[in-house]
Amino acid sequence: MEKVMRLASEKGVVMFSRSSCCMCYAVKILFHELRVNIMVHELDHDPEGRDMERALMRMGCSKPVPAVFIGGKMVGSTNEVMSLHLNGSLAQLIRPYQFMS
Repeated sequence: MEKVMRLASEKGVVMFSRSSCCMCYAVKILFHELRVNIMVHELDHDPEGRDMERALMRMGCSKPVPAVFIGGKMVGSTNEVMSLHLNGSLAQLIRPYQFMS
């Protein structure tokens, strides 16, 4: 859990993912369209990936990936991110991490 929290705090918006996960891809595209550079940790490419998945589940993620952190705080998985986006709350959370094109 310590490694997950350290990685989750390295950048404003962090996502734990699996390279073959279509929902992870959808969340990546959403953040890209919202002009946010997210740091993505592909758990299937990390030797400690399974341990990190278990830690994410213990932290309350309904599914281990995607797991999104904003400002070092866990937001949740696809459902939580999309709900925040649809009700307008995500825009406020990501505003400090957006880049202007």
